[in-house]
Amino acid sequence: MNNNEQTPFDYKKAQEDATSWFNDYYKEANKEIETVAWAKGEVNPFLQEYLDNFSGTPAKAIVIGSGLGDDAFALYAAGFEVTAIDISEEAINWAKERFDGAEIDFRVADLFDLPEELLGEFDFVFEAFTIQSLPLALRDRVITAISSLMKPDAHLLAVCNAKLDHEKFEGPPWPLTFNELRLFTMKQCRELEFSIFENESALSNLKVRALFQKES
Repeated sequence: MNNNEQTPFDYKKAQEDATSWFNDYYKEANKEIETVAWAKGEVNPFLQEYLDNFSGTPAKAIVIGSGLGDDAFALYAAGFEVTAIDISEEAINWAKERFDGAEIDFRVADLFDLPEELLGEFDFVFEAFTIQSLPLALRDRVITAISSLMKPDAHLLAVCNAKLDHEKFEGPPWPLTFNELRLFTMKQCRELEFSIFENESALSNLKVRALFQKES
């Protein structure tokens, strides 16, 4: 190879490196919710607020990086037909145990290799903190994957820790800039809401709740 040529970036390896540790992490938690750093044992408050104000007809919803299943159950309780996906088999099995009896399609799935039958199938998508858990080089790819799940006119509610352009984080996780989250507008989605909140988390000083709609 010419010394001036750059080695192509290995996206597959980056994806595997970024996600392979989740299963062992959940296994080591040994069914103790408080040991899972991002698990609260309750629905995300931004999702609950959305559901409290929801005036449409519940339809097909999917939760990205569903973890221990609280957000999926909240959607199910609100009348949605729910699919919940996570890269970790341990997390999915744990969620199934926690919400045994709920008709939720908990399934192991890789965002970077989604089953064909899920593409373009959902009226509502909920994503909280999954994008920021993945390296910056994968940001556009994960946003593309999430948007691929949406039907025309579907809504996406996204929640993330945010940062200003000049701020640097070693990660993981890596808070998003406002423009990075707005990459959804480059994926046939239009922005309906973009709310910025001061955040008391040790991770960053800002949090964003954004609502997008897939173009029809």
